[in-house]
Amino acid sequence: MNLDITDWIENHTYGELAIGQSAQMVRTLTLQDIQAFAAVSGDTNPAHLDPDYANDTLFHGVIAHGMWGGALISALLGTEFPGPGTIYLQQDLHFTRPVRIGDTLTVTASVASKDDARQRVELDCQVVNQRGESVLHGVAKVMAPTEKIRRPRIHAPHIQLFDPEARFHDLLSRAAGLEAVRCAVVHPCDAESLQGALDAARHGLIIPVLIGPADKIDTAAQAAGLDISAVERIHVEHSHAAADKAAELAVQGQVEILMKGSLHSDELLRAIVTQAGLRTGRRMSHIFRFDVPSYPKPLMVTDAALNIAPTLNEKADIVRNAIDLAHMMGNPQPKVAILAAVETVNPDMPSTLEAAALCKMAHRGQINGAIIDGPLAFDNAISHHAAQIKHIESPVAGDADILMVPDIESGNMLAKQLEYLAGATASGIVLGARVPVALTSRADSAKARVASAVLALIAAHHWRQDPIRAAQLRQGASQA
Repeated sequence: MNLDITDWIENHTYGELAIGQSAQMVRTLTLQDIQAFAAVSGDTNPAHLDPDYANDTLFHGVIAHGMWGGALISALLGTEFPGPGTIYLQQDLHFTRPVRIGDTLTVTASVASKDDARQRVELDCQVVNQRGESVLHGVAKVMAPTEKIRRPRIHAPHIQLFDPEARFHDLLSRAAGLEAVRCAVVHPCDAESLQGALDAARHGLIIPVLIGPADKIDTAAQAAGLDISAVERIHVEHSHAAADKAAELAVQGQVEILMKGSLHSDELLRAIVTQAGLRTGRRMSHIFRFDVPSYPKPLMVTDAALNIAPTLNEKADIVRNAIDLAHMMGNPQPKVAILAAVETVNPDMPSTLEAAALCKMAHRGQINGAIIDGPLAFDNAISHHAAQIKHIESPVAGDADILMVPDIESGNMLAKQLEYLAGATASGIVLGARVPVALTSRADSAKARVASAVLALIAAHHWRQDPIRAAQLRQGASQA
């Protein structure tokens, strides 16, 4: 391994240290520093992480952990002065001012005394902010190294910060101010689907109507310790009947959202497509919305759950549905990457031909409301660096909001890789019918179901602007 001279670290031995000798390091506090320190230490005091709480404290805002400043002293002593080989014996600390995000701290350690008999050193430690104000001071006692050490500098492991709770609450905030709507929860006969429905109701997203075998629903609720006594329930014999009843209620305007419970997706979707009153003339398709730790914004993937091998016309509808969801979520001009294995058109790869055709359809106004490019391979769809290496000039490459996959096999594998390998959090919705369907995997958590309910609620309020649907809802309300 070739190392530049600047990549070496060297200590100061006991014999090289003199009274009054000092060293400094400078560090600016970021929000990521606070989050990383909380993650490593487990100190999740809201004074450091919750702006709403912190604004009402004595310090009127988020502040750094006190020991973060102490850790800077440790870093100076362990890496620079005296450096490698130093053994920490004692440290006293006096905290004099809060440290806020954006503060630049100068850490100074000065030799105050030496004990030749035991090779020990006392260092006066001072930490001041950019205004010269002391925020922390104390005395460190160390056993200084006696042997000269010069080694390659070890760079700290990379910490990738991802706060799923913050992303979840950001998604919830998008539904703020929207009235909860009646939602048919179809065959909720397991703990997760019941918990998800109750949690969505608690967040003010839905008014749940549980449809399924009463004994199975009660058994699931009792096993999970859930109280569903105040929740409306409709008894049917089995999952097929639950799906049919939910679709019937949707046609009548008595519910505005369908939510999948513990039944197969095909059962629910079959019930929807057989109801003429729910068809729109557009192909139904599923859209995943992912929060991916390594991607700077939400990423939609479609269709990874519904259409097995869509035709070109069906792909056009799939893209249109995803664009509609992006618009509902506040993105007026989403960037759509039509994925293939390569980024060039190849007659032997039909997915590349269809990607090119979809782009031409967008160019001719057959698909509107988005910037569309393809074929794009996955790497250059989400990575500027990959696109640059391949000399791809595209307004979508490296900045995609929507990934359109060639078929359900590639989409399903991509979606599960994002969730299980990349640590992404997912929500999912089906569009293309006259009611949105919150549709997740039966293995998904209650939180994923709540997140999916957010998408469905936003879509339901969008549908209220449709005059035909609005009339159905008024009629349903009068019947209910």
